[in-house]
Amino acid sequence: MAEQLRPVARPRLYEVIVEQLCAHIADHEMTPGDRLPAERELAAQLGVSRASLSQALVALEVQGVVSVRHGDGAVLVRRPIEERAVKALREHADRLPEVIEAREALEVKLAGLAAERRTDAEMAAIDSALATMETEIAAGDRGVVGDEQFHEAITVAAHSSLLAKLMHEISGLIRETRIESLSQAERPRASLEGHRRIATAIRDQDSAGASRAMADHIRMVSDVALLREGG
Repeated sequence: MAEQLRPVARPRLYEVIVEQLCAHIADHEMTPGDRLPAERELAAQLGVSRASLSQALVALEVQGVVSVRHGDGAVLVRRPIEERAVKALREHADRLPEVIEAREALEVKLAGLAAERRTDAEMAAIDSALATMETEIAAGDRGVVGDEQFHEAITVAAHSSLLAKLMHEISGLIRETRIESLSQAERPRASLEGHRRIATAIRDQDSAGASRAMADHIRMVSDVALLREGG
């Protein structure tokens, strides 16, 4: 029996925009350090919403192609190859669910252990990371540095060398999900509030409460546009 034909998969809008941005970079012979046009201008040229354009820029940022800085716009870090960029974008979307599962398995446990084992100095490091994230957000940034410091401080406070090693192994993948999540509107503030609830439970040495707060936080930050469109 002849093999049945399968429906042709249509490229998603953000994939098309990524292709167009790669073509723009190549056509204009841009080099690292060059700045892309402002989002409003790019969105108008492409005939897409700024939200869709922003999602495509985040996809390129996750790959290390551009750096999106508050007040500076998107700056080219390295020149992309169009076919590889789209392939990397699809691979990133495919592995997101597994990265989220790994975060739930590791970080929920780490939060509970941190509540049991943290020292005063380690609690101070957690609070310092919260302050860093709050300062970033107040300045209009996404809070990526403070977010990263917060989760690293909890890992240290858990005093589990094997769990810390596993976290280190997937740190690059977690950074991808962090950028993806914090690039969404209102997400930095919501993430900061989640961090505060986790920190309060760790300060109170409430292991079960810290684990619950971390589980709630991971579920919230894992709700990203890329997965919603992919579904």
